[in-house]
Amino acid sequence: MAHYEPIRKVSVVIPVYNEEESLPALLSRTQAACQQLTQKYEIILVDDGSSDSSGDMLSAAAEQPGSHIVAVLLNRNYGQHSAIMAGFSHVTGDLVITLDADLQNPPEEIPRLVAKADEGYDVVGTVRANRRDSWFRKTASKMINMMIQRATGKSMGDYGCMLRAYRRHIIEAMLHCHERSTFIPILANTFARKTVEIPVQHSEREFGDSKYSLMKLINLMYDLITCLTTTPLRMLSVVGSVIALFGFVLAVFLILMRLINGPEWAAEGVFTLFALLFMFIGAQFVGMGLLGEYIGRIYNDVRARPRYFVQKVVGVRSEENSQEEE
Repeated sequence: MAHYEPIRKVSVVIPVYNEEESLPALLSRTQAACQQLTQKYEIILVDDGSSDSSGDMLSAAAEQPGSHIVAVLLNRNYGQHSAIMAGFSHVTGDLVITLDADLQNPPEEIPRLVAKADEGYDVVGTVRANRRDSWFRKTASKMINMMIQRATGKSMGDYGCMLRAYRRHIIEAMLHCHERSTFIPILANTFARKTVEIPVQHSEREFGDSKYSLMKLINLMYDLITCLTTTPLRMLSVVGSVIALFGFVLAVFLILMRLINGPEWAAEGVFTLFALLFMFIGAQFVGMGLLGEYIGRIYNDVRARPRYFVQKVVGVRSEENSQEEE
């Protein structure tokens, strides 16, 4: 059994995007939760190119005397997971906890995650109890979780909850990965030896609206499919083979029926032929779309552009790096 060093310092990483209404409560509640810890702590808030005053509020909080807050300001919006990776590059703790800024997962759960990780786990995941989301969001989340479990073989039941704890060596392993599209809970589990899930409370969103629209959820699903596995390409080959075989059998059947019943019967099968043609064309477009997803991902990875660009760091370690790329 692997030996785990005791946790001496905890880093909390929170991505922020247009959350000026929830920030005062987020900062006060997170600091209050961290003050209950026996370990040292730091709170790293990453402004993901907010268009409101979130960045200024984070900078002001980080500049307070004796503050445990570090504000990492990105030059534009890169997305939740890229923002978290930017926060990972600035952590100094032995244990890193990620948390959403919308307060749907209460910061008061942080001590529980630290205590569970101290039992010797690489990753501590969470399951949202009594989830306060719409039926559509719950259903979409269940489908995505099932897809992830089938693709990865990991039994975690709620990959959509970002309230999670990671040991430092898991963070360092993730920082060495350079793919452009990163889904952090899945990536972390590929490096983890021991994982566990605990139930946590879930609240309704009090401020603003969810940043995940229907189109963003669809894009997330495509990202997950193409970053996890090549199974869709294999399935496409199987489906294409089945359709081709079905088309061949049906063509033989149509020829035989024409020979038996005469040309009059064949004339009535024109629409069947059109339907088959449309089916083949549709299958081709689906295949081209999937191939395009993979080729586009290869193109982005080959370009090797930075996953994010840090414009400014405000806080206790701002003198180390004012600009940093990864």
